[in-house]
Amino acid sequence: MKYDFTSILERRGKDAIAVEAVGAPGSAYPAPREGFDVIPMWVADMNFPVVPTIQQAMIQRAQHPTFGYFRPREEYLDSIIRWQKTHNGMTVSPENIGYENGVLGGVVTALNVFCSRGDKVLVHSPTYVGFTGCLTNNGYDIVHSPLKQDEQGVWRMDFEDMEKKLAEEKIHAAIFCSPHNPCGRVWEAWEVEQAMALYKKYDVMVVSDEIWSDILLSGHKHIPTQSVSEDAKMRTVALYAPSKTFNLAGLVGSYHIIYNKAIKDRCDKESSLSHYNSMNVLSMHALIGAYQPEGEEWVQELRQVITGNVDFACRYIADHFEGVTVSKPQGTYMLFLDCGGWLEAHGKTMDELLKAGWDVGVVWQDGRAFHGQTHIRMNLALPLSRVEEAFRRLDKYVFNA
Repeated sequence: MKYDFTSILERRGKDAIAVEAVGAPGSAYPAPREGFDVIPMWVADMNFPVVPTIQQAMIQRAQHPTFGYFRPREEYLDSIIRWQKTHNGMTVSPENIGYENGVLGGVVTALNVFCSRGDKVLVHSPTYVGFTGCLTNNGYDIVHSPLKQDEQGVWRMDFEDMEKKLAEEKIHAAIFCSPHNPCGRVWEAWEVEQAMALYKKYDVMVVSDEIWSDILLSGHKHIPTQSVSEDAKMRTVALYAPSKTFNLAGLVGSYHIIYNKAIKDRCDKESSLSHYNSMNVLSMHALIGAYQPEGEEWVQELRQVITGNVDFACRYIADHFEGVTVSKPQGTYMLFLDCGGWLEAHGKTMDELLKAGWDVGVVWQDGRAFHGQTHIRMNLALPLSRVEEAFRRLDKYVFNA
């Protein structure tokens, strides 16, 4: 490969909570036993070097010794427009784009436009923990519509349940996560169309989190929520960011795409009220550096690497971890393991299982916060050698100890 996805980066001392939170005072993640190093498989960031054009763009700007007030460059908007056209087939104009400090901030902005505090919002479960936090903190009531697994184990929306709750609970706003976190579903066109038809029927405004849309496994294609109909285009606030794709979360910087001018004007006003939703000049240059042809090549290689890691992990689980099941993700770099059968067979609790992994340095994440009562979320965005080492430890010291 042209880019480096095999080097094991030393992230300790480099401001990375993925490793520095482990064993820190008050942390949920204890330090491993002596003799085991940390393999970070919890927080959703990557353990790969960024595409070099990002660093080059930032360094070039940082060489100028002033960092005062600024306006976004045309090149920033042009980069987003080009990226959306290339990756998603979307035609976007500068007036459709707006800056957001983060996707979750954009979610709250849109809900504040669409709703009154105390309103009910439909969200699929399992649910990204960030949605739970930001909705609860801002006074919205979450109504969950559980995803169901079909006979092949693929997570599917339960349209009957969605319609029942939209009608009975008088819900007029929904969060749509595409691709889905933590399940890793890349929704097919018919699924997005059917969901958006329901939202139209019940006059539900949609906030579509598409931050994972670039991280697709081989053979899968992202369908932008706004692309499936003219109505979907006009009732949806879509949220994107280079942060997940290129591992730039520490720089801050996301954006929305809104085609409905009235909604766009209101979202821009709402997001401005804190006087803190403002772009960082280095973040702007990082996006410009990311959304280059080199970034395109890097993402294509990343997809191959993640696909290989997922294939390895799913095979290993099927062959070695009796009582553990996983629906193979189609996007993202997260696994959502169901350990219910193993727990029952071994008379263990979730807390005991989690701790057994943490003790040997496999820092995985409690799935109960995502509404998976017997689930564990695992990040596979590491060099394959580290993924293999993590599964060897889980085999020897945890599931088959």
